Amino acid sequence: MSAALRLGTRGSPLARAQADLAATALRASGVESEIVVISTRGDEAPAAPLAELGPGAFASALEEALLAGAVDVAVHSAKDLTGEQPAGLALAAFLPRADPRDAWCGAAASLDEVPAGARVGTSSLRRSALLRRLRPDLELLAIRGNVQTRLDRRAADRLDAVVLAACGLERVGLADEIGFRFAAEALMPEAGQGAIALQTRTGEEGLAAPADDLATHGAVLAERGVTRRLGGGCRVPVAAHAHPVDGGWRLAGWVGDPTGAEEARAEATGPDPALLVDDVVAGLREAGADRLLAEGGA
Repeated sequence: MSAALRLGTRGSPLARAQADLAATALRASGVESEIVVISTRGDEAPAAPLAELGPGAFASALEEALLAGAVDVAVHSAKDLTGEQPAGLALAAFLPRADPRDAWCGAAASLDEVPAGARVGTSSLRRSALLRRLRPDLELLAIRGNVQTRLDRRAADRLDAVVLAACGLERVGLADEIGFRFAAEALMPEAGQGAIALQTRTGEEGLAAPADDLATHGAVLAERGVTRRLGGGCRVPVAAHAHPVDGGWRLAGWVGDPTGAEEARAEATGPDPALLVDDVVAGLREAGADRLLAEGGA
């Protein structure tokens, strides 16, 4: 009998829930696993702004454990995997995608119902820039922490709402905190948002392959193709989102000024999201993405 796969994960309630989903998906294919909790830079500095922590704040420790042989598969929120894969590692599988949209966690049932000057907490440069374009009157405050910690900040900091990923709330049983969900066209999701990625050492992709969802895999790789080609992320927000339409796919991309003053958008449709990346990147550059990135110091 073969040994159980060791699944590396962060220790937050959401990360543990995602690892449980990965274990369930693998078990359905006859693969047994056990969960190994690993602390990351992002977990060890919960008050530090994400821009200061830099790329890999939530992923690098898992990747180091994978390269060292301490775990067999690393379980990530796909949106945490920015940039290229480290040498020796591969994205082997993606679980079926959950709702990729952002959620308003507050009393309002739509953005139109939110009172002028409302105080809103978010840790995301992308969300802040898009919210400033939608509602320049909002007062945005930077908050960090796990899902429950950020929800608790509403009372502690007298916030009217916090904005979080809908999928994360659902995975930890807190979907009833959602007042409304933003349309993906209004608050374009982070590349990979809603997807759980299973990472292995190169050549060992077959360990996680039984859990792979091909549609999610193709969509997330296309989104990552857009954001990696453009850069940005820590100082200039960049987003991409692929979703099925009329028997094909639509891939959209966005680059924004962190202040919300300017943005570049582009989209393309076709039968395969991978074939749309070049058109979307070219459209973004034509719309001024390179200037926004340069001005932001990307």
